[in-house]
Amino acid sequence: MGGFFGTIKTKDCVNDLFYGTDYNSHLGTRRAGLVTYDPELGFTRSIHSLERNYFRSRFEDELDKFKGAQGLGVISDTDPQPIIVNSHLGRYAVVTVAKINNIPEIAEELLAARMHFSEQSANNINQTELVALLINMGDTFVEGINLVYKKVKGSCSMLILTEDGIICARDFLGRTPIVLGRKADGYAASSETTAFPNLDYETLRDVGPGEIVRLRADGIEVMQQPASRQQICAFLWVYYGFPTSCYEGINAEDVRERDGKQVGEEDDVEADLVCGVPDSGVGMAIGYSEGHHIPYKRGVLKYTPTWPRSFTPGSQVRRDLVAKMKLIPNRAILEGQRIVICDDSIVRGTQLHDNIKMFFDYGAREVHARISCPPLVYGCPFIGFTNSKNDLELITRRVIRDFEGDDTKKLDRYMSAGTPEYERMVNEIARRLGITSLKFARLDTLVQSIGLPKCKLCTHCFDGTGCGYK
Repeated sequence: MGGFFGTIKTKDCVNDLFYGTDYNSHLGTRRAGLVTYDPELGFTRSIHSLERNYFRSRFEDELDKFKGAQGLGVISDTDPQPIIVNSHLGRYAVVTVAKINNIPEIAEELLAARMHFSEQSANNINQTELVALLINMGDTFVEGINLVYKKVKGSCSMLILTEDGIICARDFLGRTPIVLGRKADGYAASSETTAFPNLDYETLRDVGPGEIVRLRADGIEVMQQPASRQQICAFLWVYYGFPTSCYEGINAEDVRERDGKQVGEEDDVEADLVCGVPDSGVGMAIGYSEGHHIPYKRGVLKYTPTWPRSFTPGSQVRRDLVAKMKLIPNRAILEGQRIVICDDSIVRGTQLHDNIKMFFDYGAREVHARISCPPLVYGCPFIGFTNSKNDLELITRRVIRDFEGDDTKKLDRYMSAGTPEYERMVNEIARRLGITSLKFARLDTLVQSIGLPKCKLCTHCFDGTGCGYK
């Protein structure tokens, strides 16, 4: 997916920028970049790969070269950024959290207008540069950003570092968040409120869908009012949001616990204990323990000294191995027990299959899996939260294909909890993964746990709705 952090202060911002960006590290695994602006020195930028190392170790030794009271940082799962641009709008730097599905079409249009691309990534167009070129087509930043909203199919939120403050523009439908923070000497914008407390920022508010604001050290200017419509990704609270972060004022861990509590209250399985697959399954497990009245125990832990965040290699085989290496089972807790494990989701099923086997290998008598969201039936065209390239990588679609001869047949039945097709699909997933029993949270349970109206949530991956680009 990716995350970013920007700050503007009355004094040097480099320490805040460095640590604030680091607090978004769980959102991306490929590249990171920092840029600062100083009136005398201009823009200073650095970009590093994260595929073999972590953010802090990549940037710590070069922090002294950054100067200025305002800057941007980004953790990216896409292309190298920030991009620094000279244009009729002035000199500026831009970072994006985006998934742009129509890059070739936009690029063809821009090339026909005699514009050019200079930033190439693996011989592909850099999508952040594409965004910058669209911005440059406007007479103002607001006009250019609205052209991005108009042209992009997918999602795009951005921070723009100018000589006159930081412009924050949230995706037109608010699919990805931007949250504003404030302290005595300035302001910050972040994908994650987790970045604020230890840097002494007070969470101020969310930037609204399609809203454009400019941060200066002494205040906030609203350049474009937010839209009334919203399609924020429900998976923020399920999976990739950090537990201490809040989106639309709603805390991720609270949602996971409420979700787990309701799933536990409605469950009839007999079990001795519940544990969560760390990190995103832990909150659900705590809630499930309360709702189902069985003890929560840490039957499996993440080994944090060398796996401090979600390191994701490019190879699927290596990803599967890394996922296994991060988790250490505790035989003393598991042996002879009937256990419920809580996890955030099932995508391909590979990792959960390995985890289930691990629990049995370490002595569990029964392993019941409870998942905090409904089955994933569609890949996401808006946010890159998985590495899936097509829907058939989803275990649900492979099961449907095997049942129906066509993975698109009767999807409305397979995604509707309680139908014979749904129950058959869930039972088959359980059989293939070696699970004693399997249940998913219903969509209404998840929506209720989040606390926003369903019309304000994108639930496309669960039920195919929320799929309009505009």
